[in-house]
Amino acid sequence: MANILKMNEDKKKKLQSATFERLLKHLDERKDVQNIDIMNLVGFCRNCLSRWYREEAEKNGIEISDSEAREHVYGMPYLEWKEKYQK
Repeated sequence: MANILKMNEDKKKKLQSATFERLLKHLDERKDVQNIDIMNLVGFCRNCLSRWYREEAEKNGIEISDSEAREHVYGMPYLEWKEKYQK
């Protein structure tokens, strides 16, 4: 824990960003796992992540549409992902 307390904000943000990108990569590799399954188990899904991404952008004065945020999370346009992978 001592190393985390000594970490500066820039390094902390870089780690958090890398962790988020790793989560997105993991979800991308597990297209077989449906949003409803994730929601039932952990209380959030890909759509939640995209909404949180958009909300955080807004807090930082960056305008991102829902569809742009979803495309970032899904790795492709949401409707395309839905057509290919949603059951």
